[in-house]
Amino acid sequence: MLRQALGLLIIVALSGAGYLLLTSDGRQLLDRASIAYTRWQNQSYYQSGLPLPGTPDLARFDDRLKAQGLALGAPVFLRIFKLESQLEIWMEKDGRYRLFATYPICLWSGRLGPKLAEGDRQAPEGFYAVTKDELNPNSRWHRSFSLGFPNEFDRAQGRTGSFIMVHGGCQSIGCFAMTNDVVDEIWSLVTSALDSGQPAFNVQVFPFRMTERNLAARKADKWSGFWADLKKGYDSFERTHLPPVISVCDGRYVIGDAVPGAPSPPAAECAATASREP
Repeated sequence: MLRQALGLLIIVALSGAGYLLLTSDGRQLLDRASIAYTRWQNQSYYQSGLPLPGTPDLARFDDRLKAQGLALGAPVFLRIFKLESQLEIWMEKDGRYRLFATYPICLWSGRLGPKLAEGDRQAPEGFYAVTKDELNPNSRWHRSFSLGFPNEFDRAQGRTGSFIMVHGGCQSIGCFAMTNDVVDEIWSLVTSALDSGQPAFNVQVFPFRMTERNLAARKADKWSGFWADLKKGYDSFERTHLPPVISVCDGRYVIGDAVPGAPSPPAAECAATASREP
């Protein structure tokens, strides 16, 4: 009898845990645990002076470029995934972009979801464009570039904040800290692209990899509608391997596919936040 009662309690407990993970609160709990573990792991490696797990072989930078038929000065495009703590850099070749490297993010602050206000210690999500004016070679965090937060969409939502950066080191109050060695490689790629004539490079910041499965697992989240709009930009790039044209209409992102070899399609008759370079 005691054994049956204990078995019943275990079944009830497991059922309750399974149900909790199907709720918004349960999903958030699981995401926070995953984020906390990755942060702990990356900071432990950083404090020990070791490369973070997943860091490319930075010493073979030239060889890695050559192996993919890429060269400094090619236009670049960046994607950031918060849950996975990863930053991708893509480079243009033969009219389309190809993935050059994926770097671990040492630390970003806050939770999944957009940045809302100055001082909330939250890393943003959305579509941004970086020009030479956003570069800071003498940052207190080694080197940095600003994402340009808030963009037109953020301002339309009444969101506030400033100096949201990708930078070196491993501390964050809303930025994406990459470690000094990694930000040096990123810096070389983005500055070479801008110096070679790319007027701005686009940065897409997502809460997680925008698969149907990941969205479905978080369909009860209050940000699910916002994330569904972000997914349209993610999907556009996945289809074309060209940065899409992003506009803001009636307080929402509007996405336009780019066509290889064709002029950039016009932005919607609203304020453009990030456009494919000509």
